[in-house]
Amino acid sequence: MFTWKDVIHFSVHGSPKPDKRVEKTEAEWKEFLSPEQFRITRRKGTEAPHSGALCSIYEAGKYACVCCGTPLFDSTIKFDSGTGWPSFTQPIKENAIQYKKDTSYGMVRVEVMCNTCDAHLGHVFPDGPAPSGLRYCINSESMELVQNTANHE
Repeated sequence: MFTWKDVIHFSVHGSPKPDKRVEKTEAEWKEFLSPEQFRITRRKGTEAPHSGALCSIYEAGKYACVCCGTPLFDSTIKFDSGTGWPSFTQPIKENAIQYKKDTSYGMVRVEVMCNTCDAHLGHVFPDGPAPSGLRYCINSESMELVQNTANHE
């Protein structure tokens, strides 16, 4: 189980190596992402709180990166944080997420990205529920809920 100590370690010393890499040009990303998905995932944007389609959905499945289809989170570890963004306590596997220190907007936070394609997902905070104490705060526009993950793994 990941803890805040692990998150800080990865943000300082580098994230685990991904299973594969997906790299595309800006034009290639724009071909299939909506303007809002592109703004959030490729330009490190955010959606307004309580506006994301996946915020209040708790159906069974896996949450995959909208850019490359990599499974990121499982619905069994999703919780209502009251923040207005989908929240999770753990990634689906250790190397699914990339961690970077983020000092934008006068704050120190840990940005989380898809480790396969570098898509911006959101941030992780040490104020989640037990046992991990983590809250992965993720933009709905950066993920898709996949009921059958056979095409994404």
